[in-house]
Amino acid sequence: MEWLTEDEQATWRAFLQATTLLEDHLDRQLQRDAGMPHMYYALLATLSETPERRMRMTELAQRTKITRSRLSHAVSRLEGNGWLRRENCPSDRRGQLAVLTDAGYDELVRTAPGHVTAVRAAIFDRLSPEQAEQLGEISRIIADGLNHPQGTDLPWLR
Repeated sequence: MEWLTEDEQATWRAFLQATTLLEDHLDRQLQRDAGMPHMYYALLATLSETPERRMRMTELAQRTKITRSRLSHAVSRLEGNGWLRRENCPSDRRGQLAVLTDAGYDELVRTAPGHVTAVRAAIFDRLSPEQAEQLGEISRIIADGLNHPQGTDLPWLR
């Protein structure tokens, strides 16, 4: 095992602090403006981008990287607000679909401008266009590496 160098450790700690602070900042903004945590907003946004605004619960859990039990709890809360509903999956008796309701879509549309403003102020207003491009590239490399562990067909791993 190779320990992190001093510079690597400083970078790692800065990354952790920035991501923790960013998630907290976005959570607070969404709680204030919509009464929901960032994770719930992500569920609504994910469903808004799917055909017919519906997705199997297992796929939604995988795509948003939350456990099925946390997803079930979140969907129950969002159902209580009238923003989501569950439907039985027509192709699989055991499966369920999460469906974004019109009220949920309207809430997402109402909330999105404030969320975009918070993201822009926290990230893009602080970076030059070149830095923003680098952040995107670095983030994609990290995400690809975590989504496709070593030994996969990623070109830079060959």
